[in-house]
Amino acid sequence: MAAVTASRPRASKAESFVDNKRKEDIRSANINAGRAAADAVRPSLGPKGMDKMISTASGEVIITNDGATILNKMDVLQPAAKMMVELSKSQDSAAGDGTTTVVVLAGALLRVCQTLLGSGIHPTVISDALHKSCAKSVDILTAMAVPVELTDRDSLVKSASTSLNSKVVSQYSTLLAPLAVDAVLSVIDPEKPEIVDLRDIKIVKKLGGTVDDTHTVNGLVFGKKVSHAAGGPTRMENAKIAVIQFQISPPKTDIEQSIVVSDYTQMDRILKEERNYILGMIKKIKGTGCNVLLIQKSILRDAVTDLSLHYLAKAKIMVIKDVERDEIEFVTKTLNCLPIANIEHFRAEKLGYADLVEEASLGDGKILKITGIKDMGRTTSVLVRGSNQLVLDEAERSLHDALCVVRCLVSKRFLIAGGGAPEIELSRQLGAWAKVLHGMEGYCVKSFAEALEVIPYTLAENAGLNPIAIVTELRNKHAQGEINSGINVRKGQITNILEENVVQPLLVSTSAITLATECVRMILKIDDIVTVR
Repeated sequence: MAAVTASRPRASKAESFVDNKRKEDIRSANINAGRAAADAVRPSLGPKGMDKMISTASGEVIITNDGATILNKMDVLQPAAKMMVELSKSQDSAAGDGTTTVVVLAGALLRVCQTLLGSGIHPTVISDALHKSCAKSVDILTAMAVPVELTDRDSLVKSASTSLNSKVVSQYSTLLAPLAVDAVLSVIDPEKPEIVDLRDIKIVKKLGGTVDDTHTVNGLVFGKKVSHAAGGPTRMENAKIAVIQFQISPPKTDIEQSIVVSDYTQMDRILKEERNYILGMIKKIKGTGCNVLLIQKSILRDAVTDLSLHYLAKAKIMVIKDVERDEIEFVTKTLNCLPIANIEHFRAEKLGYADLVEEASLGDGKILKITGIKDMGRTTSVLVRGSNQLVLDEAERSLHDALCVVRCLVSKRFLIAGGGAPEIELSRQLGAWAKVLHGMEGYCVKSFAEALEVIPYTLAENAGLNPIAIVTELRNKHAQGEINSGINVRKGQITNILEENVVQPLLVSTSAITLATECVRMILKIDDIVTVR
């Protein structure tokens, strides 16, 4: 009898046994892949971070330490690692800066999640605790933040230069930071003061000179030269500018066909018709008083032919051809004119007016400048210079990050300290909050708090300092109530980071923590990968 009763529980246990090994393996593989992606960009965090040299398949070389660029160019195959790439992209579009921070943070959270899973805590419990910790973190950060006004230009410049200090072109931050601030402030619409559209700031790159020669242009700049065919004008005062989207060339047949002309008189007639057709168009254009033409690039047929350029030159009309399709909106907004899609719609009221359109020599090439625009739209152009292509590209990326930082401050007008200060303060306050919570939740929140220390730890490590000593001292300072103490990598010690002018927008930090937590929760919830053929 005893033997029978003893065997019963064993039978029920065998029935209820579920093989969780595969789920654990998948989860573990995903976490390891995510951590590998995070470890790849971790050394490039902070002002003393290392740069990466990326060699593409086409032989192009890129030198950068922008997290989003590095991950974007990496050929990632594992789906979970791809999520890290998407994570840095979403941080780039949400805040523009902090793309490395967000990935490093997600990697640290994945590491603590792996430990918690190893302790036998269920993924859903961890996920819920992460969500609560994230919401609490945003509240703590908001409480720490210092409000800032857009009239306080110094604060805006400080935050833009903090963003630039970790870039390859950091020595030019004194020039690029005020430039970024002025560019953003000039495009703010008083009717919608919270919204800045960075498409209203056009960055034109031109090889030659140094980054010191970078400047804003109050008007329009094109990195291309005026059409010199047939000796047309290259400078025009009191310009009346038309942006056209049609072609000034003889029409083609709708279907692909060849016309065989055997007679000379017929040939002459065709050429005469072509000439009359083009002349008719140019007379209409000249009739409105237009003297500068911006012609959109055409893929169907030539936008202009030698014949039409010859007649345009005779009519003293300046021609700028091959304007890209995606530039048209910016150009028309700046010139305060309308694009003209058909010669029949060519009227004087659709033109833009400017004092001067001229071609200027710059380095090896030439650029076109349109200045003194009448009723100019709220846009601005920045001309970026650089001694070689690598520096030029990196200067453009760095300037974009600085513009994004100022945009963040416009949409959410709060600043917080940088240098690892907010992360340590979060870690301290969440650690204290975890002691109040009961059960597994408190344990998970404590792990979340520990994971946040990865930012100051990495900053110290990348600066060649002793990370353990620095982070311990930082904790000590924060425990004494110095919430703005952070790592000063220049002096290699702990200082009040707000006084050192190392500041960043609140939106960058809150967005980094929220996005990293969401990404980690998503990876935790995945228990199987199904490949579909």
